[in-house]
Amino acid sequence: MTRAPRFAVVRTPGGLSLRFRPRALVVAALCLLAALCMGVLLIGSGDFPMSPADVVRTLAGQGSPADSLIVNQIRLPRVVTGLAVGAALGLAGAIFQSLVRNPLGSPDILGFSQGAATGVLAMIVLVGGGSAAVASGAAAGGLATGVLVYAVAGRSGAHGQRLILVGIGVAAILTGVNGYLLTQASITDAARAVLWLTGSLDGRDWSDSAPLLVALAVLGPLVLVGCGRALRMLEMGDDAAHGLGVPIERARLIMLAAAVLLTSLAAAAAGPVAFVALTAPQLARRLTRTAGPNLLPATCMGAALLVAADWVAQRAFPGHQLPVGVVTGLLGGGYLVWLLVTERKTGRI
Repeated sequence: MTRAPRFAVVRTPGGLSLRFRPRALVVAALCLLAALCMGVLLIGSGDFPMSPADVVRTLAGQGSPADSLIVNQIRLPRVVTGLAVGAALGLAGAIFQSLVRNPLGSPDILGFSQGAATGVLAMIVLVGGGSAAVASGAAAGGLATGVLVYAVAGRSGAHGQRLILVGIGVAAILTGVNGYLLTQASITDAARAVLWLTGSLDGRDWSDSAPLLVALAVLGPLVLVGCGRALRMLEMGDDAAHGLGVPIERARLIMLAAAVLLTSLAAAAAGPVAFVALTAPQLARRLTRTAGPNLLPATCMGAALLVAADWVAQRAFPGHQLPVGVVTGLLGGGYLVWLLVTERKTGRI
């Protein structure tokens, strides 16, 4: 159960004041710590196991040349990609759920992940592009889907049930388009595309995570600091937000564009990993016990969930690694069923 948030205020010598919720900050810090610890465990696992102490020592530049090669060149890019993808999906999911005022608001359900997948498949199947082309295709596909959903829903429907229903319809259409693109691919490209569609961190390097890391560095502070207050005000309704001086349309467009771009670049880096964007904000809200978007806790929760799922994917079946999207799909699908049952019992759907 959520309750009214308690704020703490810090005033700087320059006269600025910063408000934050202590419990939310603690939850975010614990989730971030869990994500980093899981990342260290992931780096140390594999055919050449390493203890957490050896991993930390190697990351600090004190390991042997062999350890440095394994950690910094082979395993670290995969873990960083997982952390970045999870953080981006957690933040994007929190934005969507806050804007539509519905726990079912997620890029998986609203069609944005499918739009990014369409852009990537077009690049893989029709162009045969590399990492840069895949990233640009995902961004273009996701943004085009966002424009389409926003245009069909209309300004008055850019929040609430109408946006969800339009997104579900667009997602169904794009799923058919993606299936058709797969039928037009060569066997090699089709195998590559199918692996990407399941959501996988296998073989990821710095070129895969670089566009997403740049987007997080730019859009993260913009959303967390610049738009956090506006998002909280919008949750109270457009009339209340307008009365408090929030530029409603501009704030909503900025946040939608940021969430769509984060979702698209996350899909470009690791494929359309399912249900992280749906689950992370809800778990963060339950831990913070406060209403509101909980942007920072959701971001850290998303990173922790994805690296934990990747750890499970690598160790669930010895000798055989599962794509991380399979694990998140199994766990997230069960969570979605539970959420639908809960929402029905409360009369929300």
